[in-house]
Amino acid sequence: MTTDAAACTAVDERGPCGAPAERGAPLRMCTQHLLAAHDWIVREHGVTDVLPGACRMCGSRVGVRYPSGWVCATCEWRLGDVADAELPPPRVDVVYYVRWRERVKIGTSSNPRQRLATIPHDEVLAFERGGRALEQRRHAEFAASRWPGREWFRFDEALVRHVAELAASGEDPWDRYDRWRSEELARRA
Repeated sequence: MTTDAAACTAVDERGPCGAPAERGAPLRMCTQHLLAAHDWIVREHGVTDVLPGACRMCGSRVGVRYPSGWVCATCEWRLGDVADAELPPPRVDVVYYVRWRERVKIGTSSNPRQRLATIPHDEVLAFERGGRALEQRRHAEFAASRWPGREWFRFDEALVRHVAELAASGEDPWDRYDRWRSEELARRA
């Protein structure tokens, strides 16, 4: 057993370890004890890594590996779970906010990937879960900024503030949409 200041400070049923601590480690522990601590944390929090295959629900390639299996890091679908093929795909209506130059379009869709493929835009700013009624409320709320007869609005202070609130979590809008779809699918499964 070593007795210098760089010795492992872990103590187990046999007593103090005393093996040389890993140089530069955040805790003064030997490799064996650092690995044991890592394994203990991983069982609760998992390890983010590349999935063995794309997620069947959202297509993401990033997952979290737990001792019990993989979960998609984007939509939280458990890898290997199969959705009932007889069920129609889940419908999740969203109000979308897309920027094109100095304008923002506020619209709604249950298939935003398909819808936004047809709209000129520079950036998807945010998604808000809701359908036509919510879209109409947002149009009324920002009516003073509306381009006449259109669903396009000037990106003024009130609209900037609203979009910032929707995006405050920092979650990518597409990841949020995929998670909502996954949640809907999980409710039915």
